[in-house]
Amino acid sequence: MSTEARDTIFIGKKPLMAYVTSTLIQLANLPSVNIKARGLSIGRAVDVAQIIARKTENAGYSIGEIKIGSESLESQDGRTRNVSTIEIEVKRNQA
Repeated sequence: MSTEARDTIFIGKKPLMAYVTSTLIQLANLPSVNIKARGLSIGRAVDVAQIIARKTENAGYSIGEIKIGSESLESQDGRTRNVSTIEIEVKRNQA
C-alpha cells in the first residue's frame, strides 16, 4: 500500500458518519478531498458533503466543484448498463 495521503473517499454501504469522519481526517492534512459515489450511493455522498459544509462551516470547509456522469458496467447477466456517478470536491477555505 502507498503511504501517501489519499485525496478520494469512495462512498459505499458503511454508516454515514464513518465517511464524514474519514473525510474530515483527510481534510486536516490536504487542501481538498473528492467524495466519489455511483448508483444508489449517490444520495449518501451528497449527505456527507452537506454535513461537512453545514456543520463545519465555522471550521472553514465548503463544497467546490461537482461532476456528474455515467459509467458503462457489465451486469451479472452479461448485459451492459449505465450507472450514474458523482464526484464532489470538499475544500478548505483560504484564510
